[in-house]
Amino acid sequence: MRQVSAMINRLKITSALLLIAAFFLSTACDRNALSGSKVNKANYDQISMGMSKSQVETILGKPTTAETKDMLIFKKTTYRFEDGDKFAMVTFKNDEVDGKDTNLDR
Repeated sequence: MRQVSAMINRLKITSALLLIAAFFLSTACDRNALSGSKVNKANYDQISMGMSKSQVETILGKPTTAETKDMLIFKKTTYRFEDGDKFAMVTFKNDEVDGKDTNLDR
């Protein structure tokens, strides 16, 4: 009976460690390990025309800076995401992605 109990405890500990390892591996793929930034080429490539601000923020995180200009007939917002020298810029027209630029591939 003790052996079964000890095996169950080891199984619980092993399962917990595997779960923790899986969590860290899954989050490491879309973030910079040192800065925690989500600004990378793979995430940038997921951004497509027509996406909302919240969809972009889900992928790249909160912008480093955001600037909004009311152009009378439409509203233009520019999000800039930075991680050291690397950046991604996403431009919104009336809150939908209208353009993007980056130096992540350089």
